[in-house]
Amino acid sequence: MDRPILTQTSFGLRILALTVPSAPVEYCGVLVNTGSRDETREEEGLAHFIEHTVFKGTSSHKASYISSRLEEVGGELNAYTTKEETVIYSIIPHGYLSRAVNLIAEIITDSQFPESEINKEREVIREEILSYRDTPSESIYDDFDEIIFKGSALAHNILGTEESVNRFTSNICREHLKQFYTASNMLFFYMGAASPDKLFRLVETTFSGLPLHEAPLHRILPAVPSPKKEIIETDTHQSHTVIGTRIPGMFSPDRHVYALLNNILAGPGMNSLLNVALREKRGLVYSVESSTSMYTDSGALTIYFGCDPSDSEKCHKLVDGVLHKMADKLLSPVKLRKGKCQYLGQLVVARENREQVILSGARSAFYYGDIPSRRQAEEWINAITAEELRMAAESLLNYSSLTIR
Repeated sequence: MDRPILTQTSFGLRILALTVPSAPVEYCGVLVNTGSRDETREEEGLAHFIEHTVFKGTSSHKASYISSRLEEVGGELNAYTTKEETVIYSIIPHGYLSRAVNLIAEIITDSQFPESEINKEREVIREEILSYRDTPSESIYDDFDEIIFKGSALAHNILGTEESVNRFTSNICREHLKQFYTASNMLFFYMGAASPDKLFRLVETTFSGLPLHEAPLHRILPAVPSPKKEIIETDTHQSHTVIGTRIPGMFSPDRHVYALLNNILAGPGMNSLLNVALREKRGLVYSVESSTSMYTDSGALTIYFGCDPSDSEKCHKLVDGVLHKMADKLLSPVKLRKGKCQYLGQLVVARENREQVILSGARSAFYYGDIPSRRQAEEWINAITAEELRMAAESLLNYSSLTIR
């Protein structure tokens, strides 16, 4: 894989190109700097609603044309929404780049959101909301965000509510597209065997209809709340708990420290501290995992475990004990070295998933203006000290918790 090329069109749309000679598959799409965080209370779920309905017809083509245009050659058209981004992208066999770029440009610049189509999709999203609420191991994260991000749009669910989804109309959707899907608020990304020059010419032509104004982003950082412990009694077979706290955002120099700490605590390895303490030694949980959410000005580190309701307090105390041990005592040089080696190895393995490489690369290019090389990542992780990890763990001790049982 060649080094990434970052450039922009004459009208300000940034372009990321990762050239992979002889690659049989191509990836391309757009990252838009707008998500659920940019919604008002009345608009909750709008960014996600747009993600669903942007494919439902343009002034030139119906939804059936859009859905089959790439599928008929074996490709895919995908999208997802986060709290700060919306991503629309395609995966195609090599040789169909023009088809994919033209299609994505058309729906980005000319989606009409026919009322008949969005009414049908409204029902689909309602079912998605209800299904999500029926899965407490997933919905508990949103409930927890309501605690630690209270007072800002970061707190609310990406899907919105049935009431808010009912309010969305064609005009509201078109206005959202006009406001936020602008040249300066987006990045086009590509990975494949096509020459960068061909790609740049294609993007320059097809996306020339993008609005040129600045997107109206007014993101509010809420105050850090006092630690809170909340228990919700329900009729579920299993108890679900999230423990966590606010951490610095994606531009903090400590972001790599928290990433390593997260991996050591309850990353994907069976040898993580919390998996060993709760599952391997005591058999109390089926799964325990930790994760970080990094936003532009804030973040969160959360730990989840599901267990029998009678074991909930015991698991909570075990997690608390592991956190205190990490905060009170430096990792030995041997354990620190092993933790870094494992994390860096996981990053190497992850680079084999090309879809995730280009999606994470697009986010990195948009926010940092670059994609870190493997050597840079190694330097950042290897520079982390035991004291930095200890201090990061100490910052987690004033945590909040939410249990649904």
